[in-house]
Amino acid sequence: MTFDSVGEIVQRAISTKVFPCACIEIGRMKETLWRGAFGHLSYDPQAAAADHHTIFDLASLTKVIATTTLSMRHIDAGRWTLTDPIDQYVNGWRGSDREVVTIADLLAHSSGLQAHLPLFQEQGERDAFKEKISRLPLEYTPRTMSVYSDLGFILLGFLVEDLAKESLDHQLRNMTESCGIDDLRYLPPDSWKTRTAPTGENSLRGRRLVGEVHDDNGWALGGVAGHTGLFGSTPAVGRFARILMSDLRGSEILVSSTTLQAFTRGTGIPNSSRALGWDTMLPTSSCGHSFSKSAIGHTGFTGTSLWIDPELDLYIVCLTNRVHDPIDNNAMQTFRPALHDTALRASGLID
Repeated sequence: MTFDSVGEIVQRAISTKVFPCACIEIGRMKETLWRGAFGHLSYDPQAAAADHHTIFDLASLTKVIATTTLSMRHIDAGRWTLTDPIDQYVNGWRGSDREVVTIADLLAHSSGLQAHLPLFQEQGERDAFKEKISRLPLEYTPRTMSVYSDLGFILLGFLVEDLAKESLDHQLRNMTESCGIDDLRYLPPDSWKTRTAPTGENSLRGRRLVGEVHDDNGWALGGVAGHTGLFGSTPAVGRFARILMSDLRGSEILVSSTTLQAFTRGTGIPNSSRALGWDTMLPTSSCGHSFSKSAIGHTGFTGTSLWIDPELDLYIVCLTNRVHDPIDNNAMQTFRPALHDTALRASGLID
């Protein structure tokens, strides 16, 4: 089994400046099949080459690795249920249009909340964010559609913190330490910076971002949020994927198989591919055209993705810094499906 063809497609993307660097890991539940590290951390002439220890801003992979998984762990611990209404936890969540909204609706992006607001422009702290989101007029009737919403996951992150009386950062660290996942955390230490892929210049902050969350709402929240903020390497994300695949078969390392199966099924929301936290396979998905219907995955704005297919016993981690001086912001939409289709062919799973 050779994955040279995967390397070739990544090298072509680097040569056309889709991103400066990429790290890929392909594996099964019980083993890593292949890792590849390509390019340099930035376009600077003296930039270091990427390797398997390179750290990336995982962006919205935070939603599934941190917030969704912690939500499942709280369900397993009996602290809340998917059908709990939001107003049970948020005093400011009031109104007849939103009293039906539940924890599951936030996870499924079907709460009625809009996709995004630049809250960093006017709200400078956690409580102000929470109040603003809770009082926003809903854009649609809950559960009638799914609108991918950073705002919903920002609020969900607050609820996960309130429930445990502990920050997402501390909860995440406890979780990763309990199962031996290294190089995966919020607020990466300065010692990681030399091996961190930059995410470009930020005019608001007046500096190049290296080891500092790319998303401005996440930055305003101190780098720890339900929708973004996690940093990590391909081996760390790959280990998370293998543990989740094992938990689906009853290992219960992170979560119970019953809860995980509930979270990885489609929600039945009209015209939506969303499960709870996770996305599922469609022919138009970022995972290409050949994963099975059991596949779950997610992408991140900085150029990251994780797809897991329990039926094929395969996962693919792709970490890039495509927001670093991008030439074509849409190039990832072509690259991601091609990468996954190529990887499946190289694995011998499709012709």
